[in-house]
Amino acid sequence: MQSKFSIILPVRNGGEYVKECINSILAQSYMGFELLVFDNNSSDGTLEWLNSIDDKRVKVYPSATSLTIEENWGRIIALEKGEFITLIGHDDILANNYLAVMDNLITKYPDASLYQTHFSYIDSKGEIMRSCLPMIETESAFSFLEKFLKKEIDVMGTGFMMRSEDYDRLGGIPDYPNLLFADFELWINLTKQSFKATASDTCFSFRLHQSTTTISADDKFHLAFDRFVSFLEKLKKDGQEFSSAIAENVTGFLLFYCRGFCHRLLRTPKRKRGGLTVKKIINSFKMYAVRLDVEDTFRPEKHATIMLAKMLDATAFGRLSF
Repeated sequence: MQSKFSIILPVRNGGEYVKECINSILAQSYMGFELLVFDNNSSDGTLEWLNSIDDKRVKVYPSATSLTIEENWGRIIALEKGEFITLIGHDDILANNYLAVMDNLITKYPDASLYQTHFSYIDSKGEIMRSCLPMIETESAFSFLEKFLKKEIDVMGTGFMMRSEDYDRLGGIPDYPNLLFADFELWINLTKQSFKATASDTCFSFRLHQSTTTISADDKFHLAFDRFVSFLEKLKKDGQEFSSAIAENVTGFLLFYCRGFCHRLLRTPKRKRGGLTVKKIINSFKMYAVRLDVEDTFRPEKHATIMLAKMLDATAFGRLSF
């Protein structure tokens, strides 16, 4: 008999973190679940440890060759899954009541198309750094988008629950480089089908170390952001509410990432940039503003930190001094 919930865990060389993650999953107070682990040709003993787990709820799907992160997560769509699925990073942790809270939330809001709980950020040692920003109990897709653009919510890949048939119908997680921004496109597309329901309970921990965001190459980060802008362009055509949410809030969003990309690039040796410069990044963001119809309000040259990054990047001495 198929379990109601499938917890999906892609992993490559999970070390001790994946053990802590899986132990937290197997300690769930709600028993009607299975754990599907997609091992990506681990070489640190992760696969051997996975195969030693004596629990029928755990199913391991190894890869004989090394896959990209996009390819490994792409395997999810092909497998038979329970009615509901949740995705988890190998260094994140579920509270033992996560599934029980989710089950109650689904019962309370059977028509929702996406579910989540509140969570905490933890460091590499598992110490709590802070709680996530508060979320309302029910939310529409355009409100969800608006708060994301305004950075009034914390959105991560772990902790969301969705129906398997919805996930599969949407084609699974979008194929962004290194999956950067891919999860948020998926969450919005799922929420668009109905609404998002959120439990006030804090039911998982998201670890803030060695994230894909911090270790991804600059060119991949840039390509992923470009694809996300294309997604926002499409959303603008989905109705006045989406169009208004983007028009009113995307300028600050672009400025935030323009500044972050510029500073990030300054910390990257020139030989590892793939030809990117701060000037090119600023020009790219100006084009994003044109594509999103906010070129009149997007003025990076008025922001001292962005212009300083451009000036420093113009010389070897400036890059070294940053």
